[in-house]
This record gives sequence, structure tokens and C-alpha cells, in this order.
Amino acid sequence: MEHFIKPWLPSPTEPSYTFINANVVDVVNGTVHSGSTVRTRGGKIESITTAVGSPVSEDGVIVVDLDGKYLIPGLIDSHVHISGTPGESDIGKMLKPEEIMTAFRIPYVCRDMLSRGFTTVRDCGGAPAALKSAIEEWLVPGPRLLRAGHALTQNGGHGDFREAHESQDPECPSCGHFVGLARIVDGVAEAIHKTRDELRQGSDFIKVMGSGGMLTKRTTMEHTQFNPEEMRAITATAAAGGTYTTVHAYSPESIQQAVNNGASGIEHGNLLDRETAKLMAEKKVFLTPTLVTFAISADGPGSSMFPTEKRDVYRRSLTAGLEAIKIATEEGVEICFGTDLLGPVGIFQSREFALRAQVQTPLDVLRSATVTPAKMMGLKDVGQIKEGFAADLLVLKSNPLDDISLLSQPEKEILGVMKEGRLCFSRLEGVKGLLN
Repeated sequence: MEHFIKPWLPSPTEPSYTFINANVVDVVNGTVHSGSTVRTRGGKIESITTAVGSPVSEDGVIVVDLDGKYLIPGLIDSHVHISGTPGESDIGKMLKPEEIMTAFRIPYVCRDMLSRGFTTVRDCGGAPAALKSAIEEWLVPGPRLLRAGHALTQNGGHGDFREAHESQDPECPSCGHFVGLARIVDGVAEAIHKTRDELRQGSDFIKVMGSGGMLTKRTTMEHTQFNPEEMRAITATAAAGGTYTTVHAYSPESIQQAVNNGASGIEHGNLLDRETAKLMAEKKVFLTPTLVTFAISADGPGSSMFPTEKRDVYRRSLTAGLEAIKIATEEGVEICFGTDLLGPVGIFQSREFALRAQVQTPLDVLRSATVTPAKMMGLKDVGQIKEGFAADLLVLKSNPLDDISLLSQPEKEILGVMKEGRLCFSRLEGVKGLLN
């Protein structure tokens, strides 16, 4: 009956898979288990063995001989904005999108991310609640979605895209509707009310704009937003609702205010200094840098979309961001993989791997896109190739522990993408993907 009502749901008779002769990458220990056999069933990893010889033929089981190719867990991008879709060449229109066109474009973005090997993403502002349900039901093929709903910002803060002469209600299309990035919060009472309202709307976590940003007029990276009482009200309300708060913050001052008032995560953090990194490590606060957005905005193919006068700022921010990752690594801060790309430049999502490779070991980068964000998000069965975990798997040509930057070219390196036991994309000979 369920499939009669929702015919797009996966069929219970869909095949299971057995991958033989696989090199399985253990992202926890940084080792490779050669000659492995990995079996999936019902969307989970059923078993991992090193059995010799051909597996027994079973009905409904597809056997794939990987012939020494590598299996890694599906990738996790901890900072995306799915509603920032391609289709506009003007950054202003992208930030104030037409809702109906965005709704039609979002499935393209989701499918595209999945094809690059991202089986889980965390949306830090803009993704509608209905999208999560549509992805869970496979109506919209895409990565598993955790969403903040709307980010919380102060009046005139980062994410308030109104012009100075606009006097419309703060709950404007850019600040609280279907695809809006943020909603405006002023004062402790509003902070509590709107945090509760985001939780009511199904937000998996709360995102706060704790500093200024690059794309909002009147703010800079150095500005600190909200006061300690407002920040504490948000984080305490989120915690009471059973979740956590992550904070967009660049400067040491804004990061310290967030960390000292209950934040569990920091987004970007380009201006991080050693004292602040020590504080983050002490408080067990996660850092999610987003280097590729600065690289693309400064000199990449998408730089023409962004203000020319800001390109030097983007270059300096990229250099600072690389140094921040070095400092965070040295001080023991747990680091996650993020991209923060909007519009057509979303296709460069995987370039973050090549940038991270400049300052992190291959294993550290791989952990930042698998096991570490799974821990941050509270996903207990995602991020590792382990019995009982979700069958989110990538087939790679090469060993990522030798050169993680290879993942920056997914069209060449990734031969298969499996999410929840469904082989979505395949470049493996004789093996078809559901979405090919």
C-alpha cells in the first residue's frame, strides 16, 4: 500500500551488492584492508570479510569484482547552501531568488552533489524542510540532508540582504521565507522565540551569524554580531531542544564570543589565532573551514560573479584560511570539510580537497570529510565502512591516503557512488548505476 501511495519509494526487492577484491580504506586507523569482500543488504553494510574465492551466487545479489580498486565511505560536506542554485549570473539575484524557480532547480543541485560522491551534506541556511523528506523518500535523489533551516542574524547583519533604503518588514523574502538564507533576531526574547520556531520547523541544528561576511553590505569579517546574552539564549534554547549551534565567525573576537557562550561549531574561522584555537580544542568545538569559496571568488572561473574590488580580500582570506587550518591542526581542533559555494560555482565543490592537501595530511583531509563530521552531526552509523553502518560507499581508482587531491577530480577518480545501498552512479565496466 505504501508504494501505491508513494510510487517513488525504493522497492523492497531492489538488489543487494557484494563487492569482492576490494581495498577497503579504514578512515579511523588510516589503514587499507586488501582482498576484502563487502556485502550490503537493506541499505546497510551487512558484512566485511577477507574470504578467498568466488562468492556463492544468490538471487537478488549483484557481485562486483573491484579488482583492487578502493572503497571509502561516502563523503560529507558540512557547509552547503542547496537553495543557492545555478541559473543566475548576478549575485544579487542569487541572494534574493525567485522561489518557484529555485524549487525546480534544487533537484539538479542535489543530484550533482551526489554524483561527486557526497552522500551526506549539512545545509547551513536556506534548504526547506520538505526537501529533507523528499530526499529521504528518494523523490529527489541527493545526499542525506541535515539542515539549519534559516540562519539567525541580527538586524543589518550578515544575511540581511535588504538595501539601506528598504523599510519592509524584517521577515522579508531574504530573511525567513521558503529559500531565504537567514531571519532577523534582535534581543534575548526574539532569540529564544526564533530558535524555538526553527526547531518547530524541523531544523536539525541552529546556525548563527556571529560575525559579518563577504556578501552582505555594511558588514566585514572583523565585525562581531550579537551580544553574549543573545548568543547564550540561542545556544541554550537549541540545547534544550536536543541539538547544537554552529556559528559563522571569522575573527578571534567573534569566535571566542561564540565558544564562550555555548557554540559547538565554528564555520569559516579564517582569522583564527593560536589562543582561540586552544580555547576551541579545550571546549571540544569543531571547525569547518570553507577555502574553495575564497579561491573561486578571487581567481577562479566564477570570479566574474563577485565584486572586483573584493578580490584582494578573497585572496588574503584564502591565505589566512590555510594558516588557520595549520594552527587548528597543531592545537588539536577537530576539523570538518566544508565548501559554502553558491550558484554555478557549486560545480567546484570537490576542489576543496586540493586546497586542504596543501596544509593537511591525506588521512586528516579524508577524516574531515567522513568520520569527523559524522561525529559532529551525531550520525552514529555514517562515515565509516563498518558492519551495521549505512551502505554509503565510493569506488575509487587510487588510494586516497597516497594523494587526497585526486578527489578534486571526481569525474576521473570516482568510479561508483552508493548511498544507502543503492548504486546511484557507476563508471564500472558492466555495472549500471540507477541514475546514470
